[in-house]
Amino acid sequence: MLDEEILKQLEQADIERAKAYANDLERGLKIVRSYPQGVTIFGSARLDQDNKYCKKARELGQLLAQNGHAVITGGGPGIMEAANHGAFEYGGRSIGLNITLRHEQFPNPYLTDTMQFKYFFARKVMLAMSAKVYVFFPGGFGTLDELSEIIILMQEGKMPKMPVFFFGKSFWRQLDKFFHSKMLPLGLISKNDPKIYKLTDDVNEIVKAANKIGHPPIKTNYYDGFSAQSDIPDLPSHEQLVK
Repeated sequence: MLDEEILKQLEQADIERAKAYANDLERGLKIVRSYPQGVTIFGSARLDQDNKYCKKARELGQLLAQNGHAVITGGGPGIMEAANHGAFEYGGRSIGLNITLRHEQFPNPYLTDTMQFKYFFARKVMLAMSAKVYVFFPGGFGTLDELSEIIILMQEGKMPKMPVFFFGKSFWRQLDKFFHSKMLPLGLISKNDPKIYKLTDDVNEIVKAANKIGHPPIKTNYYDGFSAQSDIPDLPSHEQLVK
């Protein structure tokens, strides 16, 4: 009853805003269902293509495409462009879930599928739902925001514990150290939480984890019907996938 009364009091601007949110989500879900779950690669839009991390992202994109995995990014320049480039040049599925920003963000030219989002939260939902493996290359606040979102959802059992890689040990080591030396002693995280992710410098390790999961059919999704109490059938444990 209370919910109905609140709905009656909604302002027209709030109704229109809610419709716009729903539109972003509906369009995003349609595109996610149009290809098999792949590997989502996050990272800075500000790095040049000759940067060492961009070179590794391009190599990873190519290897994933060679093994039949779709490559999903935020669709912009930098790390995203490099990963999409690697998949595109091999003839693989290269998806960009883009968003309009004040600077930096424009669709890179190596996309076979693309969608422009208006809202960050809807875009993040799709970057999560579209993947079976997550890779975080060096990035800024946006990358940290996406990283935190994936980690907290897995920590709280709101999504399956799929493989999560922090690529670039020298870049991520201090953050990992902060988790262990500051957050863990205060009880802000549990001892098993850092096991959600793995630091790596090896692109082949990431491809191996994706290969272990395999290739789910189009229109299916590992998150369908998921709950914290249920297991995903035929999916190796998180620990097995990142070994």
